[in-house]
Amino acid sequence: MDSSAEEYTLTSQVYSRIRSVPVSGTILFMREISVHEFRSHLREAVEEVVEDHVPLRVKRRGGQDFVVVSAEDWEREQETLYVLQNKSLMEQIERSLKTHAEGRGYRPSPKELDALDRL
Repeated sequence: MDSSAEEYTLTSQVYSRIRSVPVSGTILFMREISVHEFRSHLREAVEEVVEDHVPLRVKRRGGQDFVVVSAEDWEREQETLYVLQNKSLMEQIERSLKTHAEGRGYRPSPKELDALDRL
């Protein structure tokens, strides 16, 4: 068995379950492992979080749990929160959605669309 197959088997055993965790009325899916499993398989756990874009909840027996998330995913979440909390941006999005639904607004020419495809 090659090392990548061993690693896959190992991480499959570590993440034997995926739980749905309710958060503020939303269902989020995240993997969940014990802090002992996390310590034992740190490298594999972090790789899966980064590659799969699925957060990992680490359960601690005597303390609060913590969540591991990739930097890319964390930054995306922060940007989303910024937009959602910015009243003027949300109003702009609302106006754009209304304009789109009504079939009004700017329509790029075929030449402009072609230029975008080359970017």
